[in-house]
Amino acid sequence: MLDPWDAALEMGEGTVIGLLVATEGPSYRNLGAALAVAPDGRCAGAITSGCVETELIIQAANVRAEGRPKRLCYGAGSPFFDLRLPCGGAIEVMLFALRDPEALGELARLRVARKPASLVVSPQGRLSVAPYAATGPAQGNFYLGFRPPVRFVILGAGPEALVFTGLAASLGHEHLLLSHDEMTLGSARMTNCRAQKLTRILDLAAVPIDADTAITLFYHDHDYEPELLRHLLTTNAFYIGAQGSRGAQQTRLARLQKAGVSAEQIARLRGPIGLIPSARDTETLAVSVLAEIMAEARTRSTIYAPTAAEIAG
Repeated sequence: MLDPWDAALEMGEGTVIGLLVATEGPSYRNLGAALAVAPDGRCAGAITSGCVETELIIQAANVRAEGRPKRLCYGAGSPFFDLRLPCGGAIEVMLFALRDPEALGELARLRVARKPASLVVSPQGRLSVAPYAATGPAQGNFYLGFRPPVRFVILGAGPEALVFTGLAASLGHEHLLLSHDEMTLGSARMTNCRAQKLTRILDLAAVPIDADTAITLFYHDHDYEPELLRHLLTTNAFYIGAQGSRGAQQTRLARLQKAGVSAEQIARLRGPIGLIPSARDTETLAVSVLAEIMAEARTRSTIYAPTAAEIAG
């Protein structure tokens, strides 16, 4: 699905943006979900799972004609009794015409550069860019927090590394597989995954690793790990984990301690990795580890949820 903010910038003048600013009870989307509607009816994004999108396209035409923003409630307690939300909850949507494309242009540049930022929406529907803050209302405005998507750096050899890399790639995540093993590299490239030869520790210096990067090690020969981990644990990656049993993890930690790695750095290393205990087949392990990483990424930002009184008010 085309990103609604990128689409709004492309659609240009006359675009109306719908923004989910409050929820009550069950909701299919998080706060900040958006829908961009062009004058010709083209749209990008979603606020529900199709429950009110057609209505919002109609309302967008009214906002475009009237020249002022609207706030509309749907679901429980809404005046639009013929528009039901099957989830049983309630939502509030702000509709406003795009008048600040330069703010979206700045946001787009920051997102491409993987810089966290916030898009600030005023009650009048004016846009500005600010440092990153969690999505939700604040100081009379609505803040949309944009963190870079998770980037995956995978090190290892064999089927576990390949399957995990393929899973990350299939979901559209930026990824890089680093391996000393030519067979692993060849197999990854045959499936159009990004893969690079790892021959020495200096090769890691050129690998882009930031605070939204997850690093996973899939080695059966754990002798490859200590030197790599000594470097990786100095980065600001939010997740660093290595495949192996509890016994393998204890041995790994002891070797790092003996090599002079600090207790603080060692504490960052995850293992055994994954949400499913003792996952041994490659597919289950890949899904288990990916789920653990995405859960960790989600907890890194707090999303504010307005109360029923705030929606009613």
